Amino acid sequence: MDIILASNSPRRKELLKNAGVDFTVIPSSFVEPKNTNLSPEKYAEFLAYNKALTVFNEHGGVVIGADTIVVLDGEILGKPIDENDAFCMLKSLSNKTHLVVTGYSVITSEKVYSGYDVTKVTFKELSNEVIKDYIKTGSPLDKAGAYGIQDKILLVDSVEGDYDNVVGLPTYKILKILAEIK
Repeated sequence: MDIILASNSPRRKELLKNAGVDFTVIPSSFVEPKNTNLSPEKYAEFLAYNKALTVFNEHGGVVIGADTIVVLDGEILGKPIDENDAFCMLKSLSNKTHLVVTGYSVITSEKVYSGYDVTKVTFKELSNEVIKDYIKTGSPLDKAGAYGIQDKILLVDSVEGDYDNVVGLPTYKILKILAEIK
């Protein structure tokens, strides 16, 4: 079975590799719309499906698509546009609980499996200095919500749900789907 990951995310690649999945990477060319009337959960699922579908239509096989968003008080926090935006996002997450939603889609010639997973993450209270030091690493600039839970900085107080989901892929759910396909 030819499995394709429709993402160039190093975190998703690592999660699948660590799970023992043999796959190739073909990033999706799908352009994300900014304005939809979808809930955050359905928006993440919509993005994952369309990323996977774009690659499936070009290459066939078994295509995995995913998209992770951070939601604070109903507002989606995407990737920051610059360091100031990253600072504002991290400051808004400080000492609060937010949701990390990863939409996923696995498309085969016979069936489409789509859904989303939600994990609650609570941040510690972050000082301006801690936030600025983290931003200096450059890591927050390519991540939804301006943080990576896997980064070796202590931002997070607690995680309620699937840790891998926060990293970028609900690995257990994907493995279950792949086992069903085989």
